[in-house]
Amino acid sequence: MSHSIYQLRMSSRELSFIAETHPDAPCSVDALLRLLPWQTQMVHVRWSGEGVWVPLGDNDFQLPWETPTRYPAVGDVLFYPGGYSETEILLAYGPCAFASKLGPIAGNHVMTIIKGIEHLPELGRRCLWEGAQPLTVTLLESSVHQETTP
Repeated sequence: MSHSIYQLRMSSRELSFIAETHPDAPCSVDALLRLLPWQTQMVHVRWSGEGVWVPLGDNDFQLPWETPTRYPAVGDVLFYPGGYSETEILLAYGPCAFASKLGPIAGNHVMTIIKGIEHLPELGRRCLWEGAQPLTVTLLESSVHQETTP
């Protein structure tokens, strides 16, 4: 089976990151790509530890569980399809255990930061101490490639 892998640029003010999509989450990746180019804001998580998130409210992307995890590594981006909590995207910048006010939840691992990871603590600090931060996400067109899995 073959899945496309995309690279996206994520920027917040002068902080810039390159993320690569997860090949085992094709539905979540497609939903994310439909949002692009995307300008939004992110805030610090309330229940999950060292992470920032983009609330998507009641938007129903009708996503299946593809690569669910509750414990993202630093630089992992999760897409929570909604249910117990509102639909959201979470980016871990440090130790993180994904949760909502109702308790533990999991999200689809949709992409991982591959460049600029050293700037994630500053992004987290800004969201925590300065409030909502701008986020722009765009597709790097020349970065699309195929991954073949057995």
